[in-house]
Amino acid sequence: MHLFCTASRFSVTFILLILVVSCRPVAEKTYQERTDEKKIGVLLLNHGSRSERWRENLIQVEENVAEKILSIEGIESVMTSFMEHTKPSIADGLKTFDREGYSDIIVIPIFLTIGSHMFDDIPTIIGMKENPASMEKLKLENIERYIPKAKTHLAPPLDFSNILKTNALRRTLALSKNTEEEGVVLVGYGSTTFDAQWTELFENVGSYVCEKSGISDFTIAWCGHIAHYSPDSTTAAINMILEKKQRALVLPLLVSSSEQFQNEIIGGGIAAVSDHESRVRYKPDAVLPDPDLEQWIVDAAEQYAAKIMKLSRITKLLNSPPLVIIIFTLKTL
Repeated sequence: MHLFCTASRFSVTFILLILVVSCRPVAEKTYQERTDEKKIGVLLLNHGSRSERWRENLIQVEENVAEKILSIEGIESVMTSFMEHTKPSIADGLKTFDREGYSDIIVIPIFLTIGSHMFDDIPTIIGMKENPASMEKLKLENIERYIPKAKTHLAPPLDFSNILKTNALRRTLALSKNTEEEGVVLVGYGSTTFDAQWTELFENVGSYVCEKSGISDFTIAWCGHIAHYSPDSTTAAINMILEKKQRALVLPLLVSSSEQFQNEIIGGGIAAVSDHESRVRYKPDAVLPDPDLEQWIVDAAEQYAAKIMKLSRITKLLNSPPLVIIIFTLKTL
């Protein structure tokens, strides 16, 4: 019975293959085009800063993940680029991949969540979006737009994972001495256009930290353009906690560290709080370094590369001579 079923399945499959092959038009591509291997590059992308410390943290991420990423099938290079304030720029990275003949570029943005950069600017810079307002803004800020010959694949930002929650919890516990007496102040860059999304993200992180740590209260402060780069938002958020608790734990939820944000803005906000020496605990650190974030980058690269390679194999098969298709199908029976 088993032999009969196998023979029947073979017969049906073979007949279908003959029909498909006989109806399939002759491929117009040359043999060289059909057999070219995929060459994938990974571009680690972040906002950038004038702070050398900020830049070094991101370069260190590349160094930490490079070996694992380069062991992934199809991936031959990984590099870091910055949207503004420092080099290499996004356009620089894309041009390098084009010069070296890459077929695909996996763009992994090391951004916390959606914002004008993730929604408009970056897709516009890499040629995935045509937004006149964003294009004009980029020109005014001297940010080069470059549409690569290689196909680009843009990964989502960090808030599509649990990394920010676990990162904030770990850093909160490192600052904490007595959870019953403490509240948490989460300080982030913020976004005017996407304020609801940023607020929701920070509320989710704060709720998670409180649930897992036993701390009962948290507040949110902004230090970026939504707060006009002023320390006042940080001061106000700390004072809200100190109305209820003996001590405030201030946690910067910024990708990397810079003198402007961690020291001048957040530090300045803390300095304006009465008795801050005894009532505020603060470490001017950032989300980086974080081994979980590094693994998230490796996982994203692996997932996108697997999809690219799978599609490449299917495309090659469909463009192969009829006999190759028949042999491949018979092997899978």
